[in-house]
Amino acid sequence: MSLNSLRPPKGAKHPKKRIGRGQGSGNGKTAGRGHKGAKSRSGFKFKRGFEGGQMPLHRRVPKRGFHNPFRVEYEVVNLDTLATKFDAGTVVTPELLRERGLVAGGNRPVKILARGEVGKALTVRAHRFSGKAAEKLAAAGGNAEVMGIV
Repeated sequence: MSLNSLRPPKGAKHPKKRIGRGQGSGNGKTAGRGHKGAKSRSGFKFKRGFEGGQMPLHRRVPKRGFHNPFRVEYEVVNLDTLATKFDAGTVVTPELLRERGLVAGGNRPVKILARGEVGKALTVRAHRFSGKAAEKLAAAGGNAEVMGIV
């Protein structure tokens, strides 16, 4: 086998349809568009979600409740996780948590929750702390520093 002997598989390549080039081409007259109707006209485009006049899916599906467009989703980390993964005196930041794989790689803000105990003095910088989490960090000799949400 050599480069000059390479060929595409049989049936992979076929000539382009030449539309509107006479009856002999098999695509003359109406050029494969059928008779009348919007799709036969030039310049016709379907609207997004159009289903041929049937009620489109986004209008058929029931909608319920209130969806707050300003809701902030937090990446959550618990104190027991911090205690197992970090040594005393460490400054824990969202970047460090991402490096260690404790929060997902996105850019969502980080919130620290109070599950478990911290027996170490950790300085934790995060966007939010639950009240109990901040208390437990302070009781262990650590510090809870609130960062602004970006």
